[in-house]
Amino acid sequence: MNDTCVDSLIALNSALRQCRDCARMRGPPVHGEPVASPVMLIGQAPGTKEIEQGRPFCWTAGKTLFRWFEPLGLDEPTFRQRVYMTAVCRCFPGKNPRGGDRVPDRVEIAACARWWQREIELVQPRLIIAVGKLAIGCFVRVDGLDAVVGQHWRLTSGPGAGADLVPLPHPSGASTWFKTEPGRTLLPRALELIASHPSWRAVTRTPAPGGVHD
Repeated sequence: MNDTCVDSLIALNSALRQCRDCARMRGPPVHGEPVASPVMLIGQAPGTKEIEQGRPFCWTAGKTLFRWFEPLGLDEPTFRQRVYMTAVCRCFPGKNPRGGDRVPDRVEIAACARWWQREIELVQPRLIIAVGKLAIGCFVRVDGLDAVVGQHWRLTSGPGAGADLVPLPHPSGASTWFKTEPGRTLLPRALELIASHPSWRAVTRTPAPGGVHD
């Protein structure tokens, strides 16, 4: 089962790297390791450093993200080996003239959805960690982070049906949400939900890369 999943992910990643569907998006597309894992992390879109290095969350936001996970039992190298990492959009959207990175538009988000949705079909995660409003909104309505972070859902329809969803704020250095209230209280609650999930416990005790489905 795991070998078949990994082979399929390798083939999918190979096809992804050839994608140039969105004229304003700057590639090449980024993907994580082809890991057969019960846990999937889905982010928003890569930045310039992720494009240069060809892996997700490899710069400032990633350092913060992995600091959140290390006390839960996975340091960065182990996390990359045991958790499947994907994103809503796989290329860099470019800069916003008013500052910061441009938010992908609806057409770009829809065009890229086939990649992460196919990954969910292949990996069949039991725990989905959605990082940032764009990723969270692919699964549940987001009126504000304070209404979703610290909560969890059992997805009953659509992509990921049957999995549990735990939202996290985006760890961007430009964000202050998780550094002030209510974020300072809600982020630890969300991390506790992740740490207590059976699938997270499974990947933290897996003796070799790849993860196992309990």
